[in-house]
Amino acid sequence: MTTFLAHLTDLHICEPGQLAYGRIDTATHLKTAVQSVLRLPQPPHAVVFSGDLVDFGRADEYAHLRELLKPLSMPLYLLPGNHDERSQLRKSFPDHTYLGAEGFVQYTVKVGGLRLIALDTITPGQPYGQLCNQRLDWLAMQLKTYAHEPVVIAMHHPPFATLIGHMDAIGLREGAAELEALVAQYPNVQRIICGHLHRAIDVRFGGSMACTTPSPAHQVCLNLDPQAAPAWALEPPAFRLLALPALPAAQRLISHLVPCGSFDGPHPFHDA
Repeated sequence: MTTFLAHLTDLHICEPGQLAYGRIDTATHLKTAVQSVLRLPQPPHAVVFSGDLVDFGRADEYAHLRELLKPLSMPLYLLPGNHDERSQLRKSFPDHTYLGAEGFVQYTVKVGGLRLIALDTITPGQPYGQLCNQRLDWLAMQLKTYAHEPVVIAMHHPPFATLIGHMDAIGLREGAAELEALVAQYPNVQRIICGHLHRAIDVRFGGSMACTTPSPAHQVCLNLDPQAAPAWALEPPAFRLLALPALPAAQRLISHLVPCGSFDGPHPFHDA
């Protein structure tokens, strides 16, 4: 059976009635994304959310998020971003025991035929990310343990430069080279999936592929001038659907970008 894993990121849920940046109704956007996941012809075995789940890490925001995610009946795996607060995330989702009780939010879970490894890149109080030796050593142990399984690594900050200057300035400041060297030792690493950028970006990384996923709400503007001012736009929102075929000989992870929303169709190409 083919394994399906949905990847959503950068939800930025606010307290009920509040708008992100005073203008973006992130809750309504997430409702649309949730319905888009539920409309998939092949329901995902799980959904992973790679950070910036809420806007300020507040208890009321996480409570709002819980309500918005209720329609999703499959396992949900959460990971903090720089807008999140680890301890409050754990308090607000006590039933998500994989989050652990303290320290970094790092875990490994089985999703169908995939091994999902969640890696914490957060630097408390800062927008940029880091991978210290402790986090990298933990990842090295997991990769060694699951060296014979198809692996997807999820993290918030992408471990590569994107050429969007203001975002690269708050990207992964420590550990990217070490991560790439580690991933290069394990050809079973099918993908590194990230958030933070609010865009779809794909880069070859350590013999594998690393990618970012759009937000279900607002996107970071595409301007590759290093001096471009930070800006967002309401470009079409989306999420990724990762598919791993069941046959070992064909186990190459396939990534589809899925737009959020309801659209005209499907229609046959030809009349009967």
